[in-house]
Amino acid sequence: MKKLGLFAVSLLMLASLSAQAQNVRVRGTITSLDGDVLSVKSREGKDMKIQLAPDAQVVTAKKVSADEFKPGSYVGVTSVKGADGRLVAKRVHALGPQVPQMHAAWDSIPDSMMTNSNITAITKMGSGSELTLQNKEGEQKILVNSATEYYNFVPGTRADLKKGETIFTGARVDGDKLLSQRVAVSKDGVKPPQ
Repeated sequence: MKKLGLFAVSLLMLASLSAQAQNVRVRGTITSLDGDVLSVKSREGKDMKIQLAPDAQVVTAKKVSADEFKPGSYVGVTSVKGADGRLVAKRVHALGPQVPQMHAAWDSIPDSMMTNSNITAITKMGSGSELTLQNKEGEQKILVNSATEYYNFVPGTRADLKKGETIFTGARVDGDKLLSQRVAVSKDGVKPPQ
């Protein structure tokens, strides 16, 4: 019976790892758009082709002030550990409701974390503030300071997917294709913060 239980747990873990492996984050520079195929040179220098869904959402990044974020805002916070071991936000950006909650290692900045959560409180601390974030992983407290950047997204169109612009997308692996439902793209020099 124990062996059967271990086997079942192993299968669940493999299924979970397989599902995680089916999604990739793509960051890079657009080289072309041909119909529904977006060609990108990844930040690692790899040429990639992303198949856009016919109804794929395009959003453009926009820098905003901290005032746009209040308790109740659903945000993504990219943070790193400060000298005292506390998390310090490098970037705070608005998220749509379709983005899953999380608090885990992230790859946009070395040794960073991404926290997708609702802001439950903002407390003034010295020259900055402390964000209290609540999600399924529990409560996180992250400091923001004068170096923290704030972003929002505005609706864009495929016309914004121009050669030379920077993109971020979470793509689903389907065989040898990368499929995307949403692409964040730079505009007026403002790159997607993810």
